[in-house]
Amino acid sequence: MRTEGPILFYDGECGLCDRSVRWLLDRDTRQVLRFAPLQGETYAAIAVVDKPNALGTVVLHDEMGLHVRSNAVLHSLKHIGGFWGVCGTVGLVVPRVLRDSVYNFVAQRRLAWFGGKDACRIPSRSDRERLLP
Repeated sequence: MRTEGPILFYDGECGLCDRSVRWLLDRDTRQVLRFAPLQGETYAAIAVVDKPNALGTVVLHDEMGLHVRSNAVLHSLKHIGGFWGVCGTVGLVVPRVLRDSVYNFVAQRRLAWFGGKDACRIPSRSDRERLLP
């Protein structure tokens, strides 16, 4: 199992998070990103001061440190590259207070709107290598 490279941490019980991870897996053709639930041992093993513990907070850990909420999403897009990388770069131009306001609005309602993760697709072999505990 490869653990190098950026790791995106997400709520492993959230339907929106599950769909988002599947979306990123499908578009990350260079297989740069790794994924792990916030509830898992990979996230627990990261020793970073002020590491967020709220399940509504997506976290990206890369060579620059931890990115949270909208920064995590946009930096994930940058790591994918191509058209999505451009979208991530352009999105970072929007003031963070505005981006995080939208992020927080959706995060507070994500379970009501998208439910929990009741069924997930069976990951391919290459996807399994990118899904960390």
